[in-house]
Amino acid sequence: MEQKRIVVKIGSSSLTNAKGEIDDVKVADHLGAIAALKLAGHEVILVSSGAVACGFKKLGYPSRPVTLKGKQAAAAVGQSLLVQKYTEVLATYDITPAQVLLTRSDFSKKDRYQNAYETFEELLERGILPIINENDTVSVQELTFGDNDMLSALVSGLVHAEQLIILTDINGLYSDNPKKNPDAIHFSHLTEITDELLGFATAEGSKVGTGGMQSKLLAAKTAYDLGVNVFIGRGEGKHKLLDVLAGRGDGTYIEKQHPAVVSSKKQWISLFSAVSGRIYIDQGAADALLHKGKSLLPAGVYIVQGDFSTGDVVEVYQERQLIGRGEVLYDSDTLKAVMGKRTDEITGNSVVVIHRDRFVQTERVD
Repeated sequence: MEQKRIVVKIGSSSLTNAKGEIDDVKVADHLGAIAALKLAGHEVILVSSGAVACGFKKLGYPSRPVTLKGKQAAAAVGQSLLVQKYTEVLATYDITPAQVLLTRSDFSKKDRYQNAYETFEELLERGILPIINENDTVSVQELTFGDNDMLSALVSGLVHAEQLIILTDINGLYSDNPKKNPDAIHFSHLTEITDELLGFATAEGSKVGTGGMQSKLLAAKTAYDLGVNVFIGRGEGKHKLLDVLAGRGDGTYIEKQHPAVVSSKKQWISLFSAVSGRIYIDQGAADALLHKGKSLLPAGVYIVQGDFSTGDVVEVYQERQLIGRGEVLYDSDTLKAVMGKRTDEITGNSVVVIHRDRFVQTERVD
């Protein structure tokens, strides 16, 4: 079997019992399957929920807390319990884990995003198992990932994984809630994620987790768009993850035959960068960017809006239609001075406004 880089996401309900305690049997089952993946030569990253669910009982809560301070306090207690258990079990397989706690701001800052990538590369090169969770203790609502399903999708894109496996207690996607409708149709393989499919997914989650099937499908779409094949489903035993890779998983496969990998630079521009301004370009420049694989030159720019610096990200419009965003090699004042000019009329500056490798199309233009 071809060796792959794989991100495995395990949710709270798959790690704990209904009381919020760590379930030793579930943990041992999952880690045994991860050990089997590594033994087969695959690189593995684990995105693990469960910190809040593991910690709330220790704080005296009868159920998962609903307040921000309650969740953050439970995460502070539960994260250490979770990692301690992981370390103990993984030691029996001679696997060393590394805890990585992330917030959305780690993705929004270009240097931190690049540092995260390099750290993962170093850990994987040395055979370490990175275990990732959102840093719930310090996250604020507007800077969260929403849930670890989306975190796993973004991480899978960041590290250019070939496969994202989202383990849950339901065997994939249905046309309706199978617990309520026995005639619901199960989808075993999908090649795209449509709005209709998103409508099929229920937003209901378990009592100890935050993500329902809708969350998982939204995350799957993100990973899919970043060139990562996705599996959503369940399984038992040490071979369950190997079975997923072999096409025998109990769930839904969402995959392209030839996925196109999106570079880390373009991922950051597309998903995480702040927008500092707008530039408007003519039809010829738009065709060059969108259809000919060329960079944007000053001659194609006719309006500059906003106050931005070299290296900032701006939105790119063709007339009134947003067509993408890119990292500019001009500040706004200099670009205003040279816009519309031919290359031979420009001296002392880069002749490229946005390099093709730093431009991301955000809307399809026919």
